[in-house]
Amino acid sequence: MERGGAVVRRARRRAPEGAQREDGESDAKKRGGPRRRALPEAPSAALVLLYLLALRALVQLSHRRLLGPPGHAAPRDFSALRARGYLDNLTAIGPRTVGSPANEVLAVNYLLEQIRAIERESTDAHKVSVDIQRPTGSFSIDFLGGFTSYYANITNVVVKLEPRNGAEHAVLSNCHFDSVPNTPGASDDAVSCAVMLEILNTLSKSPEPLQHAVIFLFNGAEENILQASHGFITQHEWAKSIRAFINLEAAGVGGKELVFQTGPENPWLVQAYVVAAKHPFASVVAQEIFQSGIIPADTDFRIYRDFGHVPGIDLAFIENGYIYHTKYDTSDRILTDSIQRAGDNILAVLKYLATSDKLAKSFEYRHGNVVFFDILGLFVLAYPARVGTIMNYITAAIAFLYLSKKVLQPKTRAVQNLKTLFTALGLTLISWVCTLVTVLIVAVFVSIIGRSLSWYSHFYVSVFLYGTAAAAKLILVHMLAKKFFYKNMNEQCLGDNFFDASLMIWSVALAVLTQMGLCSAFICTLWVVFPLLAKLMTHKEFSQKGTTLKFVMMYMLGVFVPYLYMMYLSWTVFEMFTPIMGRSGTEILPDVVLAGLIVVITMILSSYLINFIYLVKSTKTTLITLTTVFVVTLILVCSGIFFPYSSDAANPKPKRVFLQHTSRRFHDLDGNVVKSDSGIWINGFDYNGISHITPHVPEINDTIRTPCEEQAPFCGLPWILPVHFMFRKNWYLPAPEIFPRSPIRFNLLSKELMPWNSVRLNFEVSGPSHMSLYVRPHEGSALSTWSLGDGTPVASVGGDYFVFYSHGLQATPWHFWVELTAPEKHSDGMVSLAIAAHYFFGEDQKSPQLSALLERFPNWTFSSGWSCTYDLFVF
Repeated sequence: MERGGAVVRRARRRAPEGAQREDGESDAKKRGGPRRRALPEAPSAALVLLYLLALRALVQLSHRRLLGPPGHAAPRDFSALRARGYLDNLTAIGPRTVGSPANEVLAVNYLLEQIRAIERESTDAHKVSVDIQRPTGSFSIDFLGGFTSYYANITNVVVKLEPRNGAEHAVLSNCHFDSVPNTPGASDDAVSCAVMLEILNTLSKSPEPLQHAVIFLFNGAEENILQASHGFITQHEWAKSIRAFINLEAAGVGGKELVFQTGPENPWLVQAYVVAAKHPFASVVAQEIFQSGIIPADTDFRIYRDFGHVPGIDLAFIENGYIYHTKYDTSDRILTDSIQRAGDNILAVLKYLATSDKLAKSFEYRHGNVVFFDILGLFVLAYPARVGTIMNYITAAIAFLYLSKKVLQPKTRAVQNLKTLFTALGLTLISWVCTLVTVLIVAVFVSIIGRSLSWYSHFYVSVFLYGTAAAAKLILVHMLAKKFFYKNMNEQCLGDNFFDASLMIWSVALAVLTQMGLCSAFICTLWVVFPLLAKLMTHKEFSQKGTTLKFVMMYMLGVFVPYLYMMYLSWTVFEMFTPIMGRSGTEILPDVVLAGLIVVITMILSSYLINFIYLVKSTKTTLITLTTVFVVTLILVCSGIFFPYSSDAANPKPKRVFLQHTSRRFHDLDGNVVKSDSGIWINGFDYNGISHITPHVPEINDTIRTPCEEQAPFCGLPWILPVHFMFRKNWYLPAPEIFPRSPIRFNLLSKELMPWNSVRLNFEVSGPSHMSLYVRPHEGSALSTWSLGDGTPVASVGGDYFVFYSHGLQATPWHFWVELTAPEKHSDGMVSLAIAAHYFFGEDQKSPQLSALLERFPNWTFSSGWSCTYDLFVF
């Protein structure tokens, strides 16, 4: 089988069966040249290292560059300084928890004040309308395993900017001004609201009228799992005119805003972003990762898509997710350039959509998905997915044709050539499996000895620990194969074989991912097209002179594009996933997740470098160097020198801990309290639990692990959200009973017999702004329907039912009913129903004991605390 020019082999040295190349021998005899020497290890390894470092430098530069070259700025373009003023004033209010005066009064009044000022200065070309909406509603969602949400009298501030004579169609821009408890919420999502205020200001001062209306929704209850957006899109009269939306979100603090969801379908929206955005940053890979459910998060995009049936674009800041949803999310950490960048992009896209003929006829452009990705933030490539499918299959077919041609030359050696190719393919896959298993064993070991997340504040540690281990294992497997299995085969033929094996892997992956309908298959296309072109480009140099430094440089230049894009994409993935490991729960081993990611990236980046292991004379020095770095790093990690968390004022990376001072009461069927207790319930948000906190607060240790109350739904614990499956390890420190000044009132109003052996229980509840309802039908009973959501109960993970309730100011008591079926009367009742009341603000938020405990936590933690009560009833 011809492999880029055969090389002379010594007649006396016979290669093992499967490695002989008759055509190669005949070509060599014609040339009569001696066997070429293999490339020395040192220069080739140095060249590959410099190549990868150069790629990394380019990627780092592209990620740090927030703004492109100065454009032709119009006199009334977006002002980041004015937007920063809005941001500073909004965050100065403090935490804006739903139901609190800060959120429902102060934030709303500030927004209205700014909107009225903008309205007074708007030109005659526009009409500005403002509405305060306070909706009440309910819906079910499959987020976090599935639960039902109920909201009452929450707040939306809605502004419509339209031409003087009105507009039939509109584009929506959405942000939320509420924040999670105990955090200022600058990036999530006050900065987006500040950007929207300035965009409203800019557009309203334009002398040119818009073709369509722009609706600005400042929603006041997103952190309560998307309630305000549901209230708007399902109940507000302006919602009917919306044909597309842009949702502004955050998963980090500042940096670039990433387009990570579009559609569904409606490729014209992506094209609008491609044409209009001044500083594009978008990835269909991020979209498919996010929509897979791997990341435990969701945005208002889901509500507009699923309940409003409106297509849109979802953007989020992703940098520095370590301080997302913490007290460190302050306005001073958001660069003015980040605000300018977001403002430039969103203003341009909104203006484009509001003047587009396609918006009015969006249903005509609905069909088809789109492949989109940016190139180093310079521009975006986008094309219809159906075009991508054709391109992918053609690319895979060309690659398979190329491989088939090589296998069939000469035809007399076809079977042997095929065997040689599949041997190389098998060895490549074996090396990947061995590498993955080895590195994961190291990750599990590190987790078991209590050194998990050692890289959380020092990302380079993960590269030195798991990256070097992966690279060393790959090299070791192939070095052994070269030494023992391919003992007498020449290096050029071996290099050729393993290039073809990698090409086959990527071609098969391309065909499979395309068949699965994944738009991310374009990555495989890059890894087929450019290496194949590089191989053809270097064929002459390789066939005439063998492995030379010139050949290596030409080859590396040829594969520059896929390597550069893969490192660019990897940087984005690690920037998103690494901080998430600090809030992924106690059940997931973060070292295993990160080690797995590093191995996958290593395998991808090494796929077309494996052949160099066979082309160079020796890889012993490289292997020894990598192994030494790995061993030294492992010893340092085991010694505990790398502390996971950081209190550095400039760049904090805190450990997240939630503490709830809880009083629990368990009632029997007659309403008597059969058990009660009180304590501070503690949840650490990462795999390390409280192991690092115990030395600072000795009474918080594993002797106070929380027992599960098996007879109660959700183990009898006051979960604010149904995340029990993510936090199975938690702690319960005994503490005095709490007596909220505004206690919860839970009453059974009536019990009605219904047809078909059903019983309807009617309840009334009044309490704080946040409450959680937990329902567990007893054995033999079933929850058939209720007055919540669409009437069909949605069970959470484990089979219990969870309802998240919140209200704004001046909400009436919550009335609801549940209907159960039971074939016969049960002496122990039909259903256990529990209610938890959460006090996130005000005089009931923190007890003296809770406040004293929080003050003892080390400064490298973000400890968020509140009080709550829990009552279980049997009916």
